[in-house]
Order: sequence, then structure tokens, then C-alpha cells
Amino acid sequence: MSEFAFELELCAHLESRREGLVARQLGASVADPGGRILDVVRVRPGPEFDERTAIAPESIPDAAIDAAVGTGRSRYWKDAFDCHPERARRATERALEIGFFERDRRNGRDYVRQVARYPDWYGRIVGIENKPDLGRPGDLESQLRTDVSLGLVDEVVLATESYVTGAHRNRIPDEVGIWRVRRDDGAVREIEVVREATPLAVDEPGIEPLETHPGRTDVAVVSPAEKAQARHRIAERAYGKGWRTYAFPDCAACRAADSSGATLPYCEWAGRVVDAGADCDAACPGYETSSAPDVDLAAERDRRTPWVADPDGKRRRQSGLDQFG
Repeated sequence: MSEFAFELELCAHLESRREGLVARQLGASVADPGGRILDVVRVRPGPEFDERTAIAPESIPDAAIDAAVGTGRSRYWKDAFDCHPERARRATERALEIGFFERDRRNGRDYVRQVARYPDWYGRIVGIENKPDLGRPGDLESQLRTDVSLGLVDEVVLATESYVTGAHRNRIPDEVGIWRVRRDDGAVREIEVVREATPLAVDEPGIEPLETHPGRTDVAVVSPAEKAQARHRIAERAYGKGWRTYAFPDCAACRAADSSGATLPYCEWAGRVVDAGADCDAACPGYETSSAPDVDLAAERDRRTPWVADPDGKRRRQSGLDQFG
């Protein structure tokens, strides 16, 4: 099967059986942004999760959270940020758009404040690397060694359909958990825990490999503070993005299929879940132009998970300020 189909079916299963939020394809590096992408991330709710769901369904910009903007008196937006003005402006406008900031205009200037204190909403973060066929490992070993040495997430797990041999285990860092995933009829039926994951030292400095040269590897030492900030980005991105980032193709061969209660794009011609952006176009022999299935993925996520699509929000309204919108 394709890694794409494996990934979606695993996400659907995890969502239906385990507490927390599931997201996929999230950046998990610090010194080299974009250098490491985690296939799946599971974020467990923290003590103030309900406070987070009440603010906005979208990811809140890091710069807006870090800015010296509180819930009390409004501040001139430029004075509240310690970053490039363009980044500050983008973060301000996005925070206003999603309802994390509210605006007060005075003498042609924008003053902002938070609608609510940013909560302590997430707990443990688990990264899952999908490799259904261990006979085609690619860069699996180096990717997992990076995850372990960096220690950005609390646990790292390898998910596979392959039978896991002793040789496989010897090539995988001891700290990495191993799941053998059993599928049937387009859904994950069982996950066998071959090896439990060892918790990583997220509160200690991490080592992030950067470039490999003959005889040496360039690395960066990542501080606990930098790791904490990156973990925060992962959690926020996971909250806003989730894992339903796929589309349904405009093809008569595609139907909305159930997998562990979630709706996935299943191609009758190919006999599997498909990635509309990569697999489906007029060049496919099974392609037949038609309307895509009518599926509301946001509503499904809202119904099946603790994420809230349309929160009441905490925007306050003061008499006389409406005219300055």
C-alpha cells in the first residue's frame, strides 16, 4: 500500500482510540527549519485545554503569543513585539483575524490586547514515523537518530506493517518505540506494541545533526529554551492543522470511504486511498470527470475530537469602540 494511505488510516485509528489531537506532516527541527518533518504527531491535552478550544480553531502565531500583549490595557502593536516589524505586523493581523487579539484604534494607530490569557493547554507530544515496508527504509535510521538526539518530542514511535526482525531492531535507536500495524479492508484493526518508547529528555539540551561530510557531521546544540519554543510551535500547528489536510478528487472512481469512523478518499479503480494532489488527474487510466464527494472534513473533526470548529470566543466589546473596526 502507499505510505499516504497508511498514514491516513493510522491517523483515523489513533483518533478513534486514543486521547488527544492527531496531526500529520509537521516540522520537527530547530536549527534547520524544515529539515525534519514528522509523519504523525499526537498531542495530549493539558490542564487548560478547554481554555484553548474557546479561543480559536486556527493556530495562533508564535509571535503573537510571545508578544508583550496582555488581557488588560491595550498596547501600541509596534511596542509589543521583539522581532522584525513585518513579522510583527503579520502576526498582529492574523491574531486579529482569528480573534486572539482585539483592536482599539486611537489617533490612527492600532492598539491591541489579548481576548484571553494564553493557556497551558498541551501535555506530552508523541512523534510517529510511518514506514509500512521496512524493506524500503530510505533515510529511516538517520531520521530516528535525529529525533532521539534532538529530544524535541516526548516519545518517538516507528509504525510499520512489516514483521519486525532482530536486524530491524538493531538499526533502530533503543529509545524508539515500535508498533506493528495490522490493517483489514481499508482500516487499522490492531496495533501490536513490539517495543515501548523510552521518554526523551525534552528539558535538556539537544543535538541536531545538520550536514554530513566525509569524516564528519555538522551539528547544532539546541538549548532547552529553544526546544520549549519549538514544542510550542508543534502543538499550536497540530491544533490548527489536524490531519485532514487532504482533498477528494473530481473523479467518478472516487468515493468517500469509512476508516475507523473517519472519511477518506477511496479510489475504486486503484483499490486504495489516494492522494488527490499526487495520484489523480486526466492522465490516470481510471480517471472520469465528476464532482468530488460532498464531505465536510472540519465538521467531522469537530464531531469526533476535542477540537472546536466554531467556539464562542472571548472577544470583548466596549461601548463606542465598534466605530474603529
